Amino acid sequence: MAQKPSIPKGTRDFSPLEMAKRNYIFDTIKSVFLLYGFQQIETPAMENLSTLMGKYGEEGDKLLFKILNSGDFLKSAPDDLLANKDYIHLITKVSEKGLRYDLTVPFARYVVQHRNDLQMPFKRYQIQPVWRADRPQRGRYREFYQCDADVVGSDSLFNEVELVSMIDEVFKRFGINIAIKLNNRKILSGIAEVIGAPDKIVDITVAIDKIDKIGLDNVNAELQEKGLSAEAIDMLRPLLTLSGTNAEKLSTLESLLSSSQVGMKGIEELKFVLDNALALNLKSEVEVDVSLARGLNYYTGTILEVKALDVEMGSISGGGRYDNLTGVFGMDGLSGVGISFGADRIFDVLNTLDLYPADTIATTKVIFINFGMKEAQYCLQLMTQLRSNGISCELYPESSKMKKQMAYANSKDIPFVAMVGESELASGTISIKDMASGEQKNYTIDEAVSLLK
Repeated sequence: MAQKPSIPKGTRDFSPLEMAKRNYIFDTIKSVFLLYGFQQIETPAMENLSTLMGKYGEEGDKLLFKILNSGDFLKSAPDDLLANKDYIHLITKVSEKGLRYDLTVPFARYVVQHRNDLQMPFKRYQIQPVWRADRPQRGRYREFYQCDADVVGSDSLFNEVELVSMIDEVFKRFGINIAIKLNNRKILSGIAEVIGAPDKIVDITVAIDKIDKIGLDNVNAELQEKGLSAEAIDMLRPLLTLSGTNAEKLSTLESLLSSSQVGMKGIEELKFVLDNALALNLKSEVEVDVSLARGLNYYTGTILEVKALDVEMGSISGGGRYDNLTGVFGMDGLSGVGISFGADRIFDVLNTLDLYPADTIATTKVIFINFGMKEAQYCLQLMTQLRSNGISCELYPESSKMKKQMAYANSKDIPFVAMVGESELASGTISIKDMASGEQKNYTIDEAVSLLK
């Protein structure tokens, strides 16, 4: 017996029903992107590894899917690397390309490559899949879609305010109650300074980015492994567990980071974003969270994450300010800020909370029963008129038993069934049955258009 086919772990098939739901998510996010003046681009699924490596930190590099060179990929691999199983150095010999890990680094590459054609500031959005060699679990997949919006070529913090407003609008349309968590990487740099470990900022951010997953004690253990002293870890603990209102947290930070110029700058920027966002009367909660780190190395200023309040799930959106991401591609000094919506996690949240609107599941509006060749050919002409009026319709392809054709209509939740037999052909009418009420009447084509619209 042939083995049943399967798909790789961390990937999913999507049925027509699921695709209708996903398209609702994409269309909703896209409509808000357009409302805020963003333009769409696309980049290739694979990039040169030289573009991707070193942009996401050591952890990110491990999660990159590498693509073996075509043909004899081992021809350039030194024998000593193969013998010693030195995969780290072997990768560059056998693989020149990789699947994109996110949309931000490919976007930075795009900006540099096409810089002479872009008007700054450049506002782009991008809705495409990304791949990460992560351990699959609920809400975490190896292939998933990101819906990104970025502004490059502007240092203004009003861009961050607009992004917070945009996040609020997207989730208001979805009906998902959220908390928008804000922090600033300069604050984290200031914390690293005052605890006497400025050279450990990357280790600190990578570790505390896992605080929700592994807990504070395990974060402290990881920091100890990275070489932080027990004194520094003790000084860090209360900073990561600040409580109170946003104003109280900022006041405490001002007191603790008063000796750090970069830390005070971060507090100033965070206050600006927070005050201007709250002045917009957002529906969402906005919370200062000093433990928010977002472990990606390219963030330099504002960082944010979005949590769903009514369901257990990881962050469903996030992003931040990066002051010189394009610098690694030879274009220094170009600041940017962006956010990414996790479409797959939003899909799971909407499913869990059953928040899809009733009309989300787009289906055929009316199906024509097939009574035979002559009737079917006439129905095709009627369907042309209905479709020209934006009414989705289909003809059952075979003249099967009525029970089978009606079962098909029910299986697709088609709300109307049209029947054209000999009497309807003679009178030039259509008999239409409302599947919800059971009512059935004869209509002219013009009356049918008015009914079905």
